[in-house]
Amino acid sequence: MRLPVRFSFFSAVLVLGLLASATHASSQVQPSVQSTGSQTSGNGTYIAIDPLARVRYDNKFDVSLGMAYDHMKAGPNLLQGSNLGGLDLSASYWFSRHWALEGSGRGYVGTSGAAPNSFIDSNGATHSINGPFVAQYFFVGGPEWLGPHNKHGALIAHALFGGVYGKFEQDLLGQPPSTVGFYNDQMAPAAIIGGHMDLNRSERWVFRITPDAVMTRYGINYGTKATQTDVNFAISVGVEYRFKAKRR
Repeated sequence: MRLPVRFSFFSAVLVLGLLASATHASSQVQPSVQSTGSQTSGNGTYIAIDPLARVRYDNKFDVSLGMAYDHMKAGPNLLQGSNLGGLDLSASYWFSRHWALEGSGRGYVGTSGAAPNSFIDSNGATHSINGPFVAQYFFVGGPEWLGPHNKHGALIAHALFGGVYGKFEQDLLGQPPSTVGFYNDQMAPAAIIGGHMDLNRSERWVFRITPDAVMTRYGINYGTKATQTDVNFAISVGVEYRFKAKRR
C-alpha cells in the first residue's frame, strides 16, 4: 500500500519541478522579445521634410541661365533656315508680387543655308559658299507678369523690346552678302514675346523652360533696298536662382 503513495508523491514533485522550470525559462525569453520589438520600432521611424514648404514668391531679385535654341532666316528670300544654339541670360527686379522688370541678353551662333552661288577668285578658280557661319545677339528688356503659381511651379509672361546685332558676312570668303542672299551685318530692332514655365526644386532653385516668339527687322542695302520683319521661334532650358532679399 505504501508504493502507490510514494509514486504519487514523486509524480507531484516532478510536475511541480517542470512547471517551475518552464516559468523561469519564459521569464528569461520575454525581455529579449521586448528588446527586439523596441529596436524594430526605432528603425522604422522616418522624418519627412518638404523642400518646397518655404516657397513664397516674395523675392526682389532673380537671375536665370539656360542653354538656348533659335530658328531664323539669314536672308529675306532664303528657303533654308538656320538652327542656332547659344545661351540665354536673364534677370528680374520685382516691384510687387505680380509685376517685375526683366532684362535679357541672348547669343545664338550656327551655320545657315545659302542661296545657290558661285564665284571666281583671283586665280581663276570657281568656288561656292555652303553653310556659312551666322550669329544673333539680343539685348532686350520689358515687363514681366507672374501668372498662376503655387509651391510647385509658376507660369510667367513677358514682353521684351530692344535690339539685335546680326552677323552674316563673317564667313563669305570676301564676297558681298548678295552672293548668298544674306542680310548685311547690322543692328536692328527686336522684340521677344513669350514667358517662363518654372518648376520649383527648392525655396531658391528653379528649373526653367522659356519658349518665345522672336521678332527681328533686318534690312539689305543692295539691290532694291528693303527691310523685312521676321518672326521665328526660340526656346531655352536652364535654372533660375531667387536671391534672399525680400520686397518690403
